[in-house]
Amino acid sequence: MKKTSSISWILICLLSFTFIFPSLTAHANKNVYHIPLEDEVEKGLYAFLQRAFEEAVTADAKAIILEIHTPGGFTDAAEDIAKLMDNTPVEIIAFINSKAHSAGAFLALHADKIYMVPDGTMGAAAIIDSAGNAADEKANSAWITTMKAAAESSKRNPIYAQAMADKTVNLPELRAPEGKLLTLSASEALEVGYSEGTVKTLSDVLARIGLEDSEVISIEPTFAEKIARFITNPIVVTLLLTVASLGLMIELFSPGFGWPGLTALTAFAAFFFGHMVAGLAGYESVLIFVVGLILLVSELFVPGGIVGIIGGAFMIISLLFAGESVVHMAYSILIALFIAVMGMVVLMKFFGKNLHVFNKLILRDATTTEEGYVSNVNRIELLGKIGETITPLRPAGTVVVGNERIDVVSEGSYIDSKKKVEIIQVEGSRIVVREMKEGVEKI
Repeated sequence: MKKTSSISWILICLLSFTFIFPSLTAHANKNVYHIPLEDEVEKGLYAFLQRAFEEAVTADAKAIILEIHTPGGFTDAAEDIAKLMDNTPVEIIAFINSKAHSAGAFLALHADKIYMVPDGTMGAAAIIDSAGNAADEKANSAWITTMKAAAESSKRNPIYAQAMADKTVNLPELRAPEGKLLTLSASEALEVGYSEGTVKTLSDVLARIGLEDSEVISIEPTFAEKIARFITNPIVVTLLLTVASLGLMIELFSPGFGWPGLTALTAFAAFFFGHMVAGLAGYESVLIFVVGLILLVSELFVPGGIVGIIGGAFMIISLLFAGESVVHMAYSILIALFIAVMGMVVLMKFFGKNLHVFNKLILRDATTTEEGYVSNVNRIELLGKIGETITPLRPAGTVVVGNERIDVVSEGSYIDSKKKVEIIQVEGSRIVVREMKEGVEKI
């Protein structure tokens, strides 16, 4: 009887644990990842979101709340992030906390659900070029189609997404007549089906999706990711390359290695650090750059210029393929080189500087008399000697002094042959004579 009782207690305990463990597991997995999508949309943001989404998937999160507050950004980065969102198996909720404009609106449409704060806005998604002007027809058409596809992927009416990017769409009832882009308020987005609800806080979003009891895990960018986002901004990229170019240029004016060279290397290091963290540059880009830099420096010791040109080409190629876009990088490099050349001109023209590196390429020694060089033997011992012309001097000719024939020039006038002349001046190979008057003897 005692044995039977013991077995019964063991069975009861096992059954209890069977019921307890699923509830504990369910509670453990009932977490929500809160991820901010702020500031400009660029490749640095993509790297952060990729890490955050992977953490959420690994933790078997119930949902990802993507809190959006962005004025837009770069279309290629936005398209990469959209693919990342589409390929993430966890449900993604877009919480528009303020504004989701341009690329931000595009990304919100790739979420499974959208919630907005009462004063939130969404839209104004026209594409512009790097100069801030409207993009060409081809690029604009492609972006409009991409916006429509984003709306269709989330089963929303694509006409509103098109109106956000296309001024030809006429929606006067939403303050977007032909000629103006559509920007939806929170109430308008709810009305046209571009929002599942208007909320005030993150807690309200959790309540709307039935996860108010979930543990919210907030993911923030690491310090390295924040630096990468800052460095990969096209404006900052241009500034870094300009500083690096100027540093190299000034280093050329200075003997040895000093602060300008160190500044240039620091700027280049910051550039590659940011782009490697953002996933834009690989070790091969850094390797090509280092090889190019070594070749450029070796030009200081190997005259000719070819090695330096090859090194510079390697450096430019590595920078081009390390950036977010080859076109954007080409613009940044051209601007940096232009400013560096202008700085070089200023230093040479107004400060009288000479390129130190050019000393290896240009012959600067002069064979001057002050340095002890002479082109001919200076026959100063002939001064005052008397000779006789054996050819007429017109004004050049030949005289004989003793038994030596000497090429001379007259002082200026014609002197006939067989005339007595006196050597009055010797300047290297130029010997000047003067005709002696009859009856005048030299003593």
